[in-house]
Amino acid sequence: MAATAPDYLDPRVPPGLRLATAPLVAATAENLRGYGELVADPKAHRIEIVRWPAQGWRPVDTDSGDEGGTTEGIFHAWWEEGRLMGRNEAVGGHYLLGWSDPPERAAQPAGTPGRVLLWHANYHPDGGQLFFPLERKPFVVPMALPGDDVKPEHFKTFWFDGSAGLYMHPNVWHEGVFPCAAAGRFFDRQGRVHARVSVDFAKEFGALLEVPLAR
Repeated sequence: MAATAPDYLDPRVPPGLRLATAPLVAATAENLRGYGELVADPKAHRIEIVRWPAQGWRPVDTDSGDEGGTTEGIFHAWWEEGRLMGRNEAVGGHYLLGWSDPPERAAQPAGTPGRVLLWHANYHPDGGQLFFPLERKPFVVPMALPGDDVKPEHFKTFWFDGSAGLYMHPNVWHEGVFPCAAAGRFFDRQGRVHARVSVDFAKEFGALLEVPLAR
């Protein structure tokens, strides 16, 4: 499969896609195992950086290949005419994350929807990523365990009450962090290389991933 960069602001999603729901679970230290960890202090939490892979049988020297460090900033998410928008200051990203209803329908009135329909997810092979809610309000993060054969049905929606943040391990599938309100701001720290591997639910599976926003 040839690598391409997704168009995050104009994904051109066709009409009539099926919905695959990522079931909602309350995030705990136990059920986050394999995905990540709860974060009490975002400034103190370590970010894993993955060593650059060897190209052949000779290994990368152990004192090199993992020195890119981290970058940080504010991740903003907000609703705008039925679209959930995102902006990541840490990496200069601007995204149309999803919709409150299938995009072929008319835009819904202003308010806080009960779900978001995602067209895309990704993971970072170069390092982990941390999100911490600046307003200390509830939020959700859809995630799936590592593996390139991922399907929409592999995702779970983890709900956080806002008292703690989330640290995700490298290679964990996700698509940002979503406030259970009209808007939210999150402290973000992640690997500076910012490598992405993507899945396009619409193109690959004829589906949108339905992520609940309320318990």
